[in-house]
Amino acid sequence: MSKKEHRVKSDVEIVESERAGNESAPGSAPDAAPTPQPSNATAEALPGSQQIEELKAKATKADEHWDRLLRVTADLENFKKRATRERQDAIKFANESLLARLIPALDNFDMALAAANNAEGNSVESLKTGIAMVYSQLKAALTEAGLEEIDATNQPFDPKLHEAVSQQETAEVPEGQVVRQLRKGYRLRDRLLRPASVVVAKKPAA
Repeated sequence: MSKKEHRVKSDVEIVESERAGNESAPGSAPDAAPTPQPSNATAEALPGSQQIEELKAKATKADEHWDRLLRVTADLENFKKRATRERQDAIKFANESLLARLIPALDNFDMALAAANNAEGNSVESLKTGIAMVYSQLKAALTEAGLEEIDATNQPFDPKLHEAVSQQETAEVPEGQVVRQLRKGYRLRDRLLRPASVVVAKKPAA
């Protein structure tokens, strides 16, 4: 081997020896991995003590509102049930006051029939008196309940209250006037229950 080659080989060995020494030198350690630090966004996302207290207060208010909603809902359901029951009772007993007024008329009917059956000489007069009493009480009870009688006799014909069943030629009354009432009409305050059946005057033929 020439001197030049020997010198190059020595230089290479020296370099490799120094490199190996540096890698195995005591006290030398590879650089530790850096500890990850929380970013600013992560730090801002973590709630603080004040935010936690606010969340607790909101949760408490939410529970209170929920309890109040449950109570109001229960009260509303109870009100609906009570209103339905009262409406059914009102429909069921709507005629209670009217029937209470008609009971005395039934009593008079019973007494009139009993008098007619027991009387001998004046049975007809007793029956007439009893029927008159019953009619008077019945009419008073119905009037008190709001029933109004429509008397169309000698009144101008009104299609809102009267029902013309026929016409009669006459010169005694003006044309279009009621000549005769065949059946009375009735209304409950402002509501027509039954029109009066009438005969209307018509001008005689020439």
